[in-house]
Amino acid sequence: MSFSTSGPLHPVILDDIRGAQKMLSGIARTTPMEGSRHLSQLVGAPVHLKCENLQRTGSFKLRGAYVRIAGLSPEERAAGVVAASAGNHAQGVALASSLLGVRSTVFMPMGAPLPKVAATREYGAEVKLHGQVIDETLAAAQEYAHDTGAVFIHPFDHPDIIAGQGTVGLEILEQCPEVRTIVIGVGGGGLVAGIAVAVKALRPDVKLVGVQAEGSAAYPPSLSAGHPVSIDAPTTMADGIKVGRPGDVPFKIIGDLVDEVRTVSEDALSSALLLCLERAKLVVEPAGASPVAALLSEPRSFKGPVVALLSGGNVDPLLMQRILRHGMAAAGRYLSLRVRLTDRPGALAALLGSLSVVDANVLDVSHVRTDPRLGLTEVEVELQLETKGPEHCEQVATALREAGYTVIS
Repeated sequence: MSFSTSGPLHPVILDDIRGAQKMLSGIARTTPMEGSRHLSQLVGAPVHLKCENLQRTGSFKLRGAYVRIAGLSPEERAAGVVAASAGNHAQGVALASSLLGVRSTVFMPMGAPLPKVAATREYGAEVKLHGQVIDETLAAAQEYAHDTGAVFIHPFDHPDIIAGQGTVGLEILEQCPEVRTIVIGVGGGGLVAGIAVAVKALRPDVKLVGVQAEGSAAYPPSLSAGHPVSIDAPTTMADGIKVGRPGDVPFKIIGDLVDEVRTVSEDALSSALLLCLERAKLVVEPAGASPVAALLSEPRSFKGPVVALLSGGNVDPLLMQRILRHGMAAAGRYLSLRVRLTDRPGALAALLGSLSVVDANVLDVSHVRTDPRLGLTEVEVELQLETKGPEHCEQVATALREAGYTVIS
């Protein structure tokens, strides 16, 4: 698919992205590209990780926010800017505004992770906590813009935002000129739209694959319908791509230039985050790990060399703890089961001895004695075990059954 660098085909053209790249010189980092031996073996071709999780503020969002705010008139700058975000966009707007000397106000949901709230304040924004869900927060920010004259900075639905994000695409082509496939997480669509404009203008042969979480996948039905479609109550751990409706501006670009949009499960997302941490030594948030989740789900369906974009690394430590445990379970390295045994001295020690024989590491043990399903002399023991993979999980359960225990998984 070819793409002209001039003409009214799209609201963003290659020259806009090149201009944004010059504007961002000395502001946004040229983030590194790291090879992944493990993913390369799975895919059967070289796989590289574009590490936007190492960008200033921890995500790509600074790029678009800076270009958007830098393009404001002196009068607009004097009025200040306002944004609504649960995290990455908030921090991008806050830092961009500080660098440009513009007053910024950021509305965040009441339940936003405290580290993200603190970081947004430290980057110079006034933070207002409002609403339980992002839609309520967004409405409050737009009302504030109407009442004060502050310029609302949308996270993805503006040409300047898209142009700024598209600079990632230029970097990918410079760092990996032999690339054949680029895999990108998709929320509202600003990032993938910008990358698509840049890449398809210069390398129309490169395949672009967007990735959404199954519970928050508004693009597949929207592309089928030919217009943006809203989905009710999007749900996913990947809050960075948890968007219920595609942006109007990026939608046409994506429909014209992005080759495919796939979906991934929550299990795949948590497994991908775990892989990034263990194998690549990179802290990546669930949304940023979505391209890796796609590679893990269908590794042989990608033509290499492949670049997977790690779009952000801002993950709350408590969420990270839960996700890692979920990822270990999805990878067959964490087994939770209940075992019924006779309630007598030495019974638990015998059970733990059986687990030791099969080399299962016990993380936690709890007793249940009050369940009406239990006999008078029975107790149920709930076990949390660290295992070595799916086959080992099955070996542990089989060994316990062969030892005479009733196993309830």
